[in-house]
Amino acid sequence: MYKTVFHISKMDCPSEENLIRMKLEGIKEIKRLDFDLEQRNLGIFHSAKNSEIETILASLNLGSQFIETIKTEERFSDVERQTQSRLLWIVLRINFSFFLIEIGFGLVSKSMGLVADSLDMLADSIVYGLSLWAVGGVVSRKKNVAKWSGYFQLLLALTGIVEVIRRFVGFEALPDFRVMIVVSAFALLANYVCLYLLQKSKSKEAHMKASMIFTSNDIIINAGVILAGLLVMLTRSKYPDLIIGAIVFIIVVRGALRILKLGT
Repeated sequence: MYKTVFHISKMDCPSEENLIRMKLEGIKEIKRLDFDLEQRNLGIFHSAKNSEIETILASLNLGSQFIETIKTEERFSDVERQTQSRLLWIVLRINFSFFLIEIGFGLVSKSMGLVADSLDMLADSIVYGLSLWAVGGVVSRKKNVAKWSGYFQLLLALTGIVEVIRRFVGFEALPDFRVMIVVSAFALLANYVCLYLLQKSKSKEAHMKASMIFTSNDIIINAGVILAGLLVMLTRSKYPDLIIGAIVFIIVVRGALRILKLGT
């Protein structure tokens, strides 16, 4: 067994990790991919040397640089992988459920903050879903799903930004701050549960760490929507909701562009 290490300077989130996984999938010599997003390193465990690996990584234009190849006797635990997969499925289901809840209540309460937060939950669900897709699935199918998911999310986010601008310049009734606060509080609680489950796994693997970062960011956004709801209540103004909505929509656009990159 060999371990080849690459430094990938532009790999800083799960979207790049997924891109690399899908590009390298199908190379039979590869036994495991070990991602370190913090250091931006990729360790590839493989049974024989394969020059195709370096060529594929270079074609992604992520700044890949070969570091070293060493022999190793490392073995891998399937039980640990299965446990991690179960946890990530739970996180995915929670995220998608709250996407549906928040977008529904966001439209009813006229809160752009809730609608934007729901799309952020959808973005996380898409990334988790692509990561957890059954091993051995058709790569072209995964790319198509990533591409159309990214376009769909980008369309929704840009529509949201246009709606925020329309509400800024036009007359609009105040969003229901009570719904904003209550629904965001439940979303915050759900994300705390997700973070607790992920931390409980005590995994040091990169994709689990990345999932914890995603969930931590979601908690910050939930808190932002709650704050916006409180400011709407105190100021009797629509602007706090529109400002937080615009910020989160921009975050969602960036996420959509990264998802689209998976489909190339």
